Amino acid sequence: MNKSKLFVLDTNVLMHDPSAIFKFQHHDIFLPMVVIEELDKGKKGLSDVARNARQASRFLDQIISQKQTDEIDAGIKIHSIKTTQDESQKQSKQCTGKIFFQTRIRSESIPESLPGTTADNHILGVTLSLIKELTDQQIIVVSKDINLRIKAAILGIHVEDYSSDQVLDDSDLLYSGQTALAKDFWNQNKDQVKSWQDKTGTVFYELTGDITQHWYAGQCLHIDNGDSFEAIVQKKTDKTALIRLATNFRQLNNQVWGINARNKEQNFALNMLMDPEIDFVTLLGTAGTGKTLLALAAGLSQVLDDKRYREIIITRVTIPVGEDIGFLPGTEEEKMTPWMGALIDNLDVLNTKDNDNHWENAATNDLLAAKIRIHSLNFMRGRTFLNRYLIIDEAQNLTAKQMKTLITRAGPGTKIVCLGNLAQIDTPYLTETTSGLTYTVDRFKSWEHSGHITLLKGERSRLADFASSEL
Repeated sequence: MNKSKLFVLDTNVLMHDPSAIFKFQHHDIFLPMVVIEELDKGKKGLSDVARNARQASRFLDQIISQKQTDEIDAGIKIHSIKTTQDESQKQSKQCTGKIFFQTRIRSESIPESLPGTTADNHILGVTLSLIKELTDQQIIVVSKDINLRIKAAILGIHVEDYSSDQVLDDSDLLYSGQTALAKDFWNQNKDQVKSWQDKTGTVFYELTGDITQHWYAGQCLHIDNGDSFEAIVQKKTDKTALIRLATNFRQLNNQVWGINARNKEQNFALNMLMDPEIDFVTLLGTAGTGKTLLALAAGLSQVLDDKRYREIIITRVTIPVGEDIGFLPGTEEEKMTPWMGALIDNLDVLNTKDNDNHWENAATNDLLAAKIRIHSLNFMRGRTFLNRYLIIDEAQNLTAKQMKTLITRAGPGTKIVCLGNLAQIDTPYLTETTSGLTYTVDRFKSWEHSGHITLLKGERSRLADFASSEL
């Protein structure tokens, strides 16, 4: 017979996800007193971590409110509380377990090989006491802290990472945005294809059958043969797909603000960035794959040439996440300048002139400065952007909640472009499988007004490409 489970939560779990207490279904939860102390210490400030600490404390207050000491000792049913947040309220109704608080001193201490009186050691000591006392239950520590998990494993304590916020089991399973078709694809499906050309010269294909079953709207399709074929799925139903032949931005006569695509992934990216029917684009890729350059070139072309958007807005997370950008003199844009080196470097590339006319270069720089706005992530809440081209740089460092906050700022006529590299996550407790960028790629992949592509080949320089692969 399987033992019932009792999960001992570390503070960082609640600071990462305040609604974590509702996500253990029929299992019980135990909170050491030191966790409450750490929530109290971490609640001050305007960062997301501080907000989460305050929200977790509110949930715990609702759970323990008007309960007698003997009721607390016996454990409180989690589904008994009523929350004001819809998502947490649904989770609370589904949760049938109890929550236990530490109400007395537990004397079990960790071995002398792990010295000190840190909060982690207190949690481990309480866990050892629970293991000794509750022999009929399986005691499991849940923590986002890798080092605590290492120490728990050394002590023989069953420990797990908090995985309820994971979008995927493995980051390698993340939707890449493109699919290679068989070289004899057209011969195999010649009886299931209709093709035509519209007034603008764009070629469309309509395919039916099982071959389209696992395609998504916005997915990039290509056939790698002597006659390269590249197309994007425009619409998708159960067994029918409408695909559009991609514009070839490798040709010199199809430049975007002086930039040509150098590989098929960049070509797909420019097709998505230049398509007015696609409102949301995510570009993943390692350093040097051209994410920022392509996004900026497409933005400048549509703002200055096509007049499709009023201006470009660029924002990115500043590390530490959500902290104030400072009280030093200067405007918001001046304070954000140290984090916008990539923008400045790419503008230099896009604004390169063959002549030495300083007046012309200065006028161009003034024009670009008037059409590009740099905003801090901290001041995005409550805003609405109308007819803007919004670039979110370093999006891999955002949580799912922060991504939702930013994307819901979009008003009519606004396009959002998210750029990121999942191998360069700097935010504490975020991983490739829990990043907000991973979350949005997975959730938006079936929406016909979104597009995603993972850029594979570095195009910065031969030195950078060699360093990326060998160092």
